[in-house]
Amino acid sequence: MIRVLLADDQSLVRAGFRALLDAQPDIEVAGEAADGEEAVREVRALRPDVVLMDIRMPLLDGLAATRRITGDEALTEVKVVMLTTFELDEYVFEAIRSGASGFLVKDTEPDELLRAVRAVVAGDALLSPGVTRRLIAEFAARSKEPAAAGELARLTEREREVMALVGIGLSNEEIARRLVVSPLTAKTHVSRTMVKLGARDRAQLVVLAYESGLVRPGWLG
Repeated sequence: MIRVLLADDQSLVRAGFRALLDAQPDIEVAGEAADGEEAVREVRALRPDVVLMDIRMPLLDGLAATRRITGDEALTEVKVVMLTTFELDEYVFEAIRSGASGFLVKDTEPDELLRAVRAVVAGDALLSPGVTRRLIAEFAARSKEPAAAGELARLTEREREVMALVGIGLSNEEIARRLVVSPLTAKTHVSRTMVKLGARDRAQLVVLAYESGLVRPGWLG
């Protein structure tokens, strides 16, 4: 059972998400929070698998709340997915750097939201389908100059290749097709790369791919 915490200051939004999620046989809403401070407290108390976190909330915004959650070593298994009204909200880029596993727009189709929750738990997703490439391109455009690529020295040639493909938004299945390997092999390469670089999830792997200069905006298809 996938346990989800809903963090949004609008009760109507929380109610809508709860109705959708609780209707699924493999998902349950473990709790709710109306502000960032409450969200952090509830995460520490309930240890959900996924937090659907609104970016703009009172007392403590979703960005600061995400930093507290992802910075807590006791909460490393908790995945945070940011919720925003706009596809390219200015805070999304900082949210990814802060440890969020991705983001969804609030008008996302119900089926897409459910797929995203399941995929984030499985470690196979980054961002909303349909806006992934635009977001990555915008993120790259806002990023600083590439950092030294010293960290990549610990990767094999295949792992660097896989990391570059993750960086341009490909799923495990797409990576498998590109490299002519099985999806399980592709997933294993991604997992090993994350471990070697200390990346919390695929979102941080994308950040590292751009910040190291392994991937550049012009590579996006």
